[in-house]
Amino acid sequence: MFPSGQVRKTTHWSVRFWTCRSECSDLSFRFSLLLLFCPLPVLLSQQQVFRDRSFRCDSVGLVLMNQMSPPSISELLHSSDNQLRQWDHQHLWHPFTPMSAWRHEDVPIIREADGFFLIDRTGRRYLDGISSLWCNVHGHRVPEIDAAIRSQLDKVGHSTLLGLASDVSIQLAKALVDRTPHGLNKVFYSDSGATSVEVALKLAYQFHQQKPNPEPDRNTFLCVGQAYHGDTLGSVSVGSIDVFHRVYRHLLFPTVPVPSPVATRVPEGHSRESWIQHCFDAADRLVRENASQAAGFVMEPLVQGAAGILVHPPGYLQHIRTLCSKHSIPLIADEVAVGFGRTGSMFACEQEAVVPDLMCLAKGISGGYLPLAATLATDEIFSAFLGAPSEGRTFFHGHTYTGNPLGCAAALASLELFENRHVLDNVSQLEAAIREELKELSDHPNVGEIRQKGIMIGIELVQDRDLMTPFAPERRTGHLVTLAARRRGVIIRPLGDVVVLMPAPAMPVALAKQLCQVAMESIHEVTGVAKSSGWSIGVQSPSGLDAQRKTAQRLMARTSAFDVCCGHSTVRLWQCCCCSLVGCYDARSCCCLCPASVWSNSENRDR
Repeated sequence: MFPSGQVRKTTHWSVRFWTCRSECSDLSFRFSLLLLFCPLPVLLSQQQVFRDRSFRCDSVGLVLMNQMSPPSISELLHSSDNQLRQWDHQHLWHPFTPMSAWRHEDVPIIREADGFFLIDRTGRRYLDGISSLWCNVHGHRVPEIDAAIRSQLDKVGHSTLLGLASDVSIQLAKALVDRTPHGLNKVFYSDSGATSVEVALKLAYQFHQQKPNPEPDRNTFLCVGQAYHGDTLGSVSVGSIDVFHRVYRHLLFPTVPVPSPVATRVPEGHSRESWIQHCFDAADRLVRENASQAAGFVMEPLVQGAAGILVHPPGYLQHIRTLCSKHSIPLIADEVAVGFGRTGSMFACEQEAVVPDLMCLAKGISGGYLPLAATLATDEIFSAFLGAPSEGRTFFHGHTYTGNPLGCAAALASLELFENRHVLDNVSQLEAAIREELKELSDHPNVGEIRQKGIMIGIELVQDRDLMTPFAPERRTGHLVTLAARRRGVIIRPLGDVVVLMPAPAMPVALAKQLCQVAMESIHEVTGVAKSSGWSIGVQSPSGLDAQRKTAQRLMARTSAFDVCCGHSTVRLWQCCCCSLVGCYDARSCCCLCPASVWSNSENRDR
């Protein structure tokens, strides 16, 4: 007999995973997780437990025999939609995703793409409004890039750059040097934005140890407040988005942040103008005070993307370049998100004629096709690593897929398309069209600010426009806009309650206008502010909730039928018993913003 504790554990898992009736043919899949926790003898001893759960199977042994042969790869590739979703919930851990909530959303499973549209397994098309996380440039299934990758596949898919060279990695390095600011002559490959920043940090630090007049005490990095530079520990150290980084604070090296030069919310005692000047002055002071130990200054040029599309004022980038040059501090320009046309120029640094000492590139470098990144350096930085092998001046850093030939081939094809199709001219047209389309939101009571640089757009949603009071985080207002847009066939992704629009640089203007229209409709739906006249639903003013409840009380007092004319039609009024929001029955999906809402009227209660 097995110990009772072991049997109880088995019984616990049997109850958890065997909770519904099932045909024998389905048992092998449902049994898989149970096998992870229960040894074979214990399972065989518990046959009666399974029979007591009303399973139509006479032999656990039969199930075990089936389980010993997992689905073949061919069978996996022909899985049903329901099976894929089940496996997604059971096995796949999505990035930056609250997984408990994820399981309750009917998220599209993307199967293919066509131009600027993604297509799920049901055949539904979605406009890719965030360029597949800010990396897609020319659309999907671009014939020229596809052909370049196929051609490279006919030669070699991958070979290492450790002790070998490859033709396409050399060709791409030359192309990048020719197109980035003059003086960035050396290219070090990696495979993501975070790793490109990690490379830059290590290069800057080691540079000071090995330059002609070494300064080993230069071991501190300056950075901009609310920065995001990736998720490896070095890049997290120079970042300062609390929700992303606070849990790792004891693992990080100390940095010196300067205040972010944005005036969306200014401290008491400052105007917008005085705060911006304060940020310029603070950067001057902090650089000067920390110059002797500063290994480098890391910043996102012009726009802080993940902080909510925070746009820097003109001249700030040049101001930091001047300070770094004055105090011999390497400037690291993180162009991962802003590079390859996103801000209106090929690289953001060009707009203020700045040449950084180190530049980080990723995302759009391969046209959004394959993981590839590059860190470019000046000859001055590079020369500090030269010497006899025995001197130990080598940069001991690298990745298995560094300079992957397929990624480099895609990148070369993408750069050629930039020139042949005049993509930067298209970006200029997109910028103007988007700015015009979004004017409609300029007086929206829940739009605190619309921030735009090039085709990087952030629409910040707030409960109180005048006081810039944010919505409660648990409301997930930005996420609700994402869901509303998805129902309309558009994919966007927010940063908190900042709705981000990030069209591909080569997207046609007409599609960009469609993206804006859907985003605005979704914002109207979620905030409850109707574009047309009539009764509005949701948070409409600084005291929106209270005003709405009072309106509902007056309406209910006047009519027992609760009939009211709202933006949809004359229908029965319903109220959410969870949060007390009111709205019309026909629009419950957009009126109530509770994850588990309960709607009722005088006659019914509905979940």
